[in-house]
Amino acid sequence: MAMLWKFMRVAKYSKTALSPKVKGRGIPIHSRHSSSKSVPSDFAANTPCSNTVELLGKAYPQDDYSNVTEKILSKVGKNLHNRKHHPLWLIKEQVKDHFYKQYIGRRGTPLFSVYDCLSPVVTVQQNFDSLLVPQNHASRRKEDNYYLNRDHMLRAHTSAHQWDFIHSGLDAFLAVGDVYRRDTIDNTHYPVFHQMEGVRLFSCHELFSSIKDGEGLQLFEQGHRTAHKQECHTMEAVRLVEFNLKQVLTKLMTQIFGDGLQVRWVDCYFPFTHPSFEMEINFQGEWMEVLGCGVMEQQLVNS
Repeated sequence: MAMLWKFMRVAKYSKTALSPKVKGRGIPIHSRHSSSKSVPSDFAANTPCSNTVELLGKAYPQDDYSNVTEKILSKVGKNLHNRKHHPLWLIKEQVKDHFYKQYIGRRGTPLFSVYDCLSPVVTVQQNFDSLLVPQNHASRRKEDNYYLNRDHMLRAHTSAHQWDFIHSGLDAFLAVGDVYRRDTIDNTHYPVFHQMEGVRLFSCHELFSSIKDGEGLQLFEQGHRTAHKQECHTMEAVRLVEFNLKQVLTKLMTQIFGDGLQVRWVDCYFPFTHPSFEMEINFQGEWMEVLGCGVMEQQLVNS
């Protein structure tokens, strides 16, 4: 069984289902000890001819879906989240440090691994199809995304890498990166922002081992989908995953913002999780959304 969370943008920053094992998953950490090199914006993108866009060393033929602008292309490769002492880097390192210290695997090493050098160019299949986003879903619109062509785009969320990570066999990971959406600029929105996302998969043993007399509890059943669970998950499994998910994220936000933080949870909808929640914190007298999360659709994990 799996849970997913995504930190949303704050100012200039942005925001599972199970196989025979219900796991909470993540990705190995390549960025922990290595420095990331940014691609100078002057060389990140150029257009050698009118019908081709060259970006990060690859050429993409343009078509009727191409709508990415030179201004946005100039932002690709800056990798602000990997620039030492940049505010985004500081927040990323604070979150990484929290997870490294709080969640230790059986071998005494960090349970969660981190990926922060992923290419922002993804396929439409990665960004939408792999996450069960319907073909007619509003989030696919050209008006909301930056398309290189019908098949490739600048990722609209770090979730675009989720299927590949899970498919590779990872059980717990954090993914960090710049993301792109055609937003109107205001004090909390900008077309280029950043997200950090986490996934964890649980096996039956991992989820129920701390429960007294929990040997008979199961992750799956042939049931019915309700507002509180997927048809294939038992209520006991969903409740434990939801409790773990909210506890993990509340501890993280307290670590970042300090004790006395006011938190509230709001039910919401995402195509790739059910049930789904948003966390809001009280900031200067107003409730502000800081992340979205939920229990990953089992279909996504099974696929």
